[in-house]
Amino acid sequence: MRERVLERIRAICLALPETSERLSHGAPTFFVRGKRAFLMVLTNHHGDGRFAIWCAAPEGVQQLLTDADPEKFFVPPYVGHRGWLGVRLDRGLDWNELAGIAEDAYAEVAPAKLVAAARTTP
Repeated sequence: MRERVLERIRAICLALPETSERLSHGAPTFFVRGKRAFLMVLTNHHGDGRFAIWCAAPEGVQQLLTDADPEKFFVPPYVGHRGWLGVRLDRGLDWNELAGIAEDAYAEVAPAKLVAAARTTP
């Protein structure tokens, strides 16, 4: 199940302009232009029991979502203080919601030209 979920996340992220994937800190991580990470997929990070993504998020979204649904959304360690969002992948998946979260994460770190290109690509 986890491999299928990773494959779908990979397809979402790599469809965005100038993205790539490589391991970072042992986790599949997606980058813009090979430099700026926007989303990571983690399994049981330091024994936390979660299958989740950590991703960049627009200002205020982290608190909004973690307050609204703390079973699904959380503040990830290390990057949470920068506003990144944790999303559990083992709490029921809404692929449209997840795609939107990934696209928002991309928009947080990508240059404006790439974000505009992503928005005009079907």
